[in-house]
Amino acid sequence: MFADRAKIYIKSGKGGDGHVSFRREKYVPDGGPDGGDGGHGGSVFFEVDKGLNTLTDYRFTKHYRAQDGEPGGKKNCRGKDGEDIVLKVPEGTVIKDEATGKVLLDMSGENQRVEFLTGGKGGLGNQHYATSTMQAPKYAKPGQPAKELNVILELKCIADVGLVGFPNVGKSTLLSVVSNAKPKIANYHFTTLQPNLGVVDMDGAKGFVIADIPGLVEGASEGIGLGLDFLRHIERTRILVHVIDAASVEGRDPIEDVYLINDELKKYKADVANKPQIIVANKLDACENPDEIVAKLKKEFEPQGFEVFPLSAVTRSGIKELMYHLSDMLDKFPRETVVFEPEMVPEFAGIYDEPYEVTYDAKNNEYVIEGPRIEKMLGYTNLESEKGFKFFQEFLKDNGILKELENLGIQDGDTVRMYGFAFDYYK
Repeated sequence: MFADRAKIYIKSGKGGDGHVSFRREKYVPDGGPDGGDGGHGGSVFFEVDKGLNTLTDYRFTKHYRAQDGEPGGKKNCRGKDGEDIVLKVPEGTVIKDEATGKVLLDMSGENQRVEFLTGGKGGLGNQHYATSTMQAPKYAKPGQPAKELNVILELKCIADVGLVGFPNVGKSTLLSVVSNAKPKIANYHFTTLQPNLGVVDMDGAKGFVIADIPGLVEGASEGIGLGLDFLRHIERTRILVHVIDAASVEGRDPIEDVYLINDELKKYKADVANKPQIIVANKLDACENPDEIVAKLKKEFEPQGFEVFPLSAVTRSGIKELMYHLSDMLDKFPRETVVFEPEMVPEFAGIYDEPYEVTYDAKNNEYVIEGPRIEKMLGYTNLESEKGFKFFQEFLKDNGILKELENLGIQDGDTVRMYGFAFDYYK
């Protein structure tokens, strides 16, 4: 089972309601209000666990809820806060909104423990509402509602070196002999259904993390097979090692394979295809004329800047030279942690099903945007900040609101009003 993607439902805790009660004691005929506050609801946290490298657990348990806050009590007793829930994920896990596919959080870099959905605040008890003219308030504030969301978890492996190539070219075998990884190895296509990471320890040189990216196929960038699932793991590697079957055990042309895989990388993302890359001619132990094949590969690819390394993962010939070369290359390409920026705040997610409308107010000569979706968006967004205003602009675009304004005939300089906010429109 491929375990680098999972869909889950998460929900923070509801805030406890404030309590309405009055002091009742002997010899105190007119006791004042003593209703306690409700406790805060628990929050949903994501936390990186260095010991995890798959999302397997989330394929079986789909629903996660933090605890609700308890309601307030008599005698000014405050309700107990709900317990938080902490979801542990491998480093490199990206959390996306299921409805829009937008990135909400990337558990990489400094994001080691993040409060993702905040629990609702507890409501105030009636003790807070006593005034000189209202000494016996029979009102308390309810707790804030919980936040709930369906999200997609995607693991994008963090490794220094990524092994790429068609299925059954020997990537898993190579990983097993150069590192501490113990991948399952067999002579079948798609034996590797999840990336395997291993640590390469070097004598007299820096060690590094190497990942066996599951075998690709032609058309992977278009989603054929498990292509897109596999390709996402390549984004964070610093160097690509293209492993080819130099012996053509299955009748494939190794030169054509290099071009096919690189073409898939370019179609997926141009910057992925531009990563430093070397070619490993594997299975030379099964070749009748290994020198001739290596010479042919070098003639084809070294003028393009791709070094070719002859190797046999089975006999371990050429392994040491390759590993030290990779260590030297990594020194030239400093580690830069790739952290995907959020495309939407979690509070935005889940409000896209709410209604809204765009109209023209001829009397005031302004365009009006209103409805529950807009009201909630404004409540979640700090328009004073640059980041908040950027989210606001993306929201208008993604929801088709800008298009609707244009259909109504809006022109540069016209006024757009959203509840208490007014803006001048400029395309």
